[in-house]
Amino acid sequence: MITIVFCLVGWTLGWMIFGRPKSVTQLRSAAASVEQPSSCHGFDVIIPARNEAASIGLLLSDLASLPQSGNRVLIINDHSTDSTVEIASGFAGVEVIDAPDLPEGWTGKSWACHIGFEYLRTTTEDHDRGLVFFDADVRVDPDVVQLLVDQQSATGALVSVQPWHQTKRPYEKLSALFNVIALVGTAMSSPTRSSGAFGPVLVTTPADYQLAGGHEQVRDQVVEDLALAANYRLSGQRVELFRGAEAVRFRMYPNGLRQLSEGWAKNFATGAGSTHPLRLLAAVVWLTSLGSATALGIEAISGSGSPWTALALYIAFTAQLAWMFRQVGNFGLATAAVFPLLLGFFFCVFGWSLWRTYVRRSVTWSGRAISLGRQSQKPC
Repeated sequence: MITIVFCLVGWTLGWMIFGRPKSVTQLRSAAASVEQPSSCHGFDVIIPARNEAASIGLLLSDLASLPQSGNRVLIINDHSTDSTVEIASGFAGVEVIDAPDLPEGWTGKSWACHIGFEYLRTTTEDHDRGLVFFDADVRVDPDVVQLLVDQQSATGALVSVQPWHQTKRPYEKLSALFNVIALVGTAMSSPTRSSGAFGPVLVTTPADYQLAGGHEQVRDQVVEDLALAANYRLSGQRVELFRGAEAVRFRMYPNGLRQLSEGWAKNFATGAGSTHPLRLLAAVVWLTSLGSATALGIEAISGSGSPWTALALYIAFTAQLAWMFRQVGNFGLATAAVFPLLLGFFFCVFGWSLWRTYVRRSVTWSGRAISLGRQSQKPC
C-alpha cells in the first residue's frame, strides 16, 4: 500500500514540476493576432561550429534570407577537420571566421562564441542590434528568428529556446527522459522561479551580453548556458524560456549511442547541482516513483502482486510520459510505453555523469577531453 501511495504522489509531482512551459508557437499566434507593422529590429547571428558538416548546411538554408535583409550570419569555425567550412562558405552572405587556438581554461564553444562577438563588436557601427547564438544542429522556421528578436526587444530579457528534439533511429528515443528532465530542471513554467537557459538558442543584445560578462565570464564552464543565465540574473536581467514546439528543432546525437551517452553525461551531473534543491527533490521522487511502478509490474508478472494495480499505474505513468514527450520531441506513446527501459538508461548515464564530473573531473566532447575545474554548482 505504501508503494502505491508513493507512486501516486510521484505521479502528481510529475505534473506539477513539468507544468505548461511556453512555446515559440505561442509567440507566433500572439504576433498574428495583433495588427502591427512588420518589425525592423536588426540582428546578427553567431554559430559556433566544430565538425558540423552534416548539419550546418540545413541551418544556413533556414537562415538564407537573413544576409539579404541586412542581418549578418557568422560561422565561427572551431578547428573543423571535415567540410564544415566549405559548406558554410557556399552560402551567399555568410561570413566564416576561423577561431584561434583554444586558450588554456576555455571550453571550445565559449571560446568560439566569444571570438564571434568580438569580431562583430569591432566590425559593426550599430550596437543596438539583436544578438543571436545558434548551435549548428538547430533548425528554425523562417519567421522564428525575427519573432525571438522582437520578443527580446519587447521584454529586455535573455530569450532562450529548448529546441524540439527530432529523432530518426531507434536508439535516439533513449533521449526522451533526458529532454523532460532538462525542462523540469529549469522550472521554465514558473514566471518567477525559472533558472538556467538553453545553449542551442540564445537571443540578447550586445549591451546586455557584456553586462552579464558574456561567454568570457563562463569560459571554463562545461554547462555554459546555466552559468551564463545565472550571470544575467546576477546583473539584474530577466531570462525568458520557451520550448521549440517544432518551430525550433534539432536532431541531437545522430552518430550513435556513444555520442548520445557522452552528450548527456557531460552536463547532467552539473545541471543537477544547479537545480533548486526542492525542485531536485521533487524530480527525484517522480523518477523514483517510475521505478516503483516498474517494480510493482515485475511483482505482478511473477505472481506476487496485484496485476490490476500494476496495470493501472503503468497506464497512468505511460499516459503522463506520452504527453510530456510530445512537448519535447517526436517520441510519443510507443516511447512512453517502454519507460522502464528509458529509466534504466537514464540512471546509468546519470551515474556515469556523476563519476566523470566529481571523481575523474573531466568529460569528453567533440573529440576534446575537457578538464573540469571549479564548475558552478550554485542554484540559480
